[in-house]
Amino acid sequence: QVQLVESGGGLVQAGDSLRLSCAASGGTFSHYGMGWFRQAPGKEREFVCSLSYNGGATYCADSLKGRFTISKDNAKTTAYLQMNNLELEDTAVYYCAARLLGVVTTDARLYNYWGQGTQVTVSS
Repeated sequence: QVQLVESGGGLVQAGDSLRLSCAASGGTFSHYGMGWFRQAPGKEREFVCSLSYNGGATYCADSLKGRFTISKDNAKTTAYLQMNNLELEDTAVYYCAARLLGVVTTDARLYNYWGQGTQVTVSS
């Protein structure tokens, strides 16, 4: 059983940067592909970024226009989401997820474990 805990969310201004962390415990972290998803009020959960279990491949939603990057540090058993040039539309609860031996995966249904989420609010 893997537990995931997100942190790093908060209130920022448009144009700012923020790094979210996802601390994992209870499993062999290097065996897990990671993903970030977000859900804004009144909207469905949407894919943000994904990283393969070996760190060899990453993919972020095209709509993000290269502003976000995903990474993981196996020694620290932590995944990260670096968010740059934040926009008002990035306001959402951000969730990290883990998938055993996962490759880059955009489908939330394929992830085995989820964190509780962290709120990111972008103001003008």
